Amino acid sequence: MTREDKAKAIEVLKEKFNEASFFYVTDSSSLNVAQVNDLRQKCFENDIQMHVVKNTLIIKALEETAEEKGYTPLFDILKGPTSLMFSEVANAPAKLIKEFRKTHDKPILKAAYIDSDVFIGDENVAVLADLKSKEDLIGEVILLLQSPAKNVISALKSGGSTIAGLIKALEERAN
Repeated sequence: MTREDKAKAIEVLKEKFNEASFFYVTDSSSLNVAQVNDLRQKCFENDIQMHVVKNTLIIKALEETAEEKGYTPLFDILKGPTSLMFSEVANAPAKLIKEFRKTHDKPILKAAYIDSDVFIGDENVAVLADLKSKEDLIGEVILLLQSPAKNVISALKSGGSTIAGLIKALEERAN
């Protein structure tokens, strides 16, 4: 790889890191070609971009914004074979890794960057897979907001029929 190619690769990575709120750093080195192709296919199906990149290029791409974005803890884990997974949904790569590892030993999670939080270590796969997506959280908030309104409306409806029933009963007694 020439210096020019490296510079281009670093710029592409910088752009990816600046755009991404979520990315995972994994090791899928012991997978054979068929398994890697299967993993890449599953990534494609789940809108996850997978890139195998040299650690030195990743470090150079992260260095510029390491302090402000909180990338610094990632530098220690950038050793050995590394692949990056970029996603629009925070838990999608973790769910994919968890599912894929039912039949394979890898990929192993080295680290995950989720909205300025860094999760280091493979033991975080289950926690990350259980994270709720932004859409799930919004849906839950809407349900919670609707619940009191529904209770008030049903109380008013039942109260109205109770009052009407009382008035009718009082009329019948008066007659």
